[in-house]
Amino acid sequence: MKRASAYVFPLVIAMYSPGCAPKVQPTMPPWDAPLAEFWQRPNDLASRDLFYGQWGKERAPDPDAIYTFVERKQHGTNPGVTVVDPLGREWHVKQPPHNDQGAEGPIEVTLSRVLSAVGYHQPPVYFVPSLSMADANGRTHAEPGGRFRLTEKSLKHAGTWSWQQNPFVGTRPYQGLLVMLMMFDNSDLKNENNALYDVKNGDGVQRWYVVRDLGTALGGTGRIPPQRGDLDIFEREPFITGVKDGFVEFNYHGWHQELVKRISPMDVAWASEWLGQLSDQQWSDAFRAGGYAPAVADRFIGRLRQKIAEGRRLGETHAFPGAATLPVPRLSIGARR
Repeated sequence: MKRASAYVFPLVIAMYSPGCAPKVQPTMPPWDAPLAEFWQRPNDLASRDLFYGQWGKERAPDPDAIYTFVERKQHGTNPGVTVVDPLGREWHVKQPPHNDQGAEGPIEVTLSRVLSAVGYHQPPVYFVPSLSMADANGRTHAEPGGRFRLTEKSLKHAGTWSWQQNPFVGTRPYQGLLVMLMMFDNSDLKNENNALYDVKNGDGVQRWYVVRDLGTALGGTGRIPPQRGDLDIFEREPFITGVKDGFVEFNYHGWHQELVKRISPMDVAWASEWLGQLSDQQWSDAFRAGGYAPAVADRFIGRLRQKIAEGRRLGETHAFPGAATLPVPRLSIGARR
């Protein structure tokens, strides 16, 4: 194994250095990567709750509570506010923008539910359409709601991590996450959206690598901020445009295209198999968690189902020995229930 690593690891690094783009390379050999810090196999996928998510109903914000103002958001492209609820819990609320690009909150909560269900770590986020807020003088007024992210005591924010250089580059869960983000037409592959958390777990602490701020999706992709949450655009945009030299070409026009230049058909099949295990009820619950009306949710889900089927077909037609860093899960196809 040591002798093999001397040859394999440099090859893995070389694969992720496309021209003058930022170098994409693992920071350690894949067999040493602490994979559980990034992804954990969801053995109970069929029973996972996609409405309240992994953090449950008990941590959800009360839509009828009066929240106390703490401060206005000072950075980013979307307005927001930090508030405290009557239980003393702090919430970071991402509100709708003042333009017509589309609100990020519903998208972020929905996509967070899906990623969490298939094994990727996520912080506690919920969607509340509006809130009552008391200012410093005790006056209460209505505010637009949005994505509520809880300051959870068991999670300590420990900085950011890089898409280009981290322990998981080249592993199937890393490649598969990028595929899933391509399915949702996510354009915000920025390192500043990636959070490191130290998670208290009993007497120990575990590190989590988390992709946050997932709201630039479900529309088109682009470097100039694209339209978000646009059903008509999402339905007509292609997913996969071809396979060249053994790697998949996506209809992706956003930043950091170097990240999706070395994705194999089997990576796409892996991601499609996991997402294909979500039931109709789970998909509906994920979009309901984001506040989507059923008719709108059904159309988004229908297009996602088409992309999943496309990914599965790609894996079947381009399968070849030795393609996987990790095996494609052999899962039941009959997930529509």
